This record gives sequence, C-alpha cells and structure tokens, in this order.
Amino acid sequence: MDVLRLATTLGHWPRLENPGSTSEKRSVVCGSRVTVDVVLDDTGRVVAFGQDVQACALGQASAALLAKHIVGLSAAEIEQARSTLAAFLAGTAETIGDWPGLDKLASAKGYPARHASIRLPFEAAAEAAAGAGH
Repeated sequence: MDVLRLATTLGHWPRLENPGSTSEKRSVVCGSRVTVDVVLDDTGRVVAFGQDVQACALGQASAALLAKHIVGLSAAEIEQARSTLAAFLAGTAETIGDWPGLDKLASAKGYPARHASIRLPFEAAAEAAAGAGH
C-alpha cells in the first residue's frame, strides 16, 4: 500500500521551466522512462527539482521518494545514494542505504525485472546534478 500511496504523489514535482541541467533515462528491460530537471545553487546543492516519470508503481514510488528528499543535497550525496541503491539491488550491499523511505522498496530486491525502474530516478538525478555543476 505504501508503494501505491507514494506513486500517487508524483504530481507535486512537475518539470522545471528553466532547469540548470536535465537527464533522461530509459530502461530497455521494462520500458520505464524518467526525465529529471535540477537547479543547483552556488554551493552545488539542489535548490529546485522537477521530473516526468513513466514507470511502474515501484518506479513511481522510487521517484517520489527521490523528489521528497533531494532538495538541499549535493551531486556527491545523490551519487552516493544511487550507488548504494544499485549495490543493494545487485546483491553487493547489505542495506538499501539511508535515503528516507527507500526501505519501503527493499522487498523488490528479489524481482530483478523491477530493479531498473527503481534505479532510474536516482540515475537520472545523479547525472543531472553532476551536469549542473559544469
């Protein structure tokens, strides 16, 4: 139920009109697509975030969790979260990390076909944040 509740909140973070950087990621495995827009401040922290998500409920929930907690973070912190999530899903990390709420998706670890959809929002956000710094 938490996954569906999270998925319904995506409308709170529409695409930005003037992003500092944008990244789009697609999964060839499941067909999910995520586009992320960010604006970073002078210290390299996210001050504005928007996204467009076409994904299953797990991908939408992942995107909602990302959006709820990304403002104020640096590109390095976002990359760390992406890396930890990917390692957990791949079975090379014991925990899903400390991103608030992401533990709600931990049970999907046993469903590899869903991993790409869960990772996409974090992959797009990490790429967009890194690109905004250049």
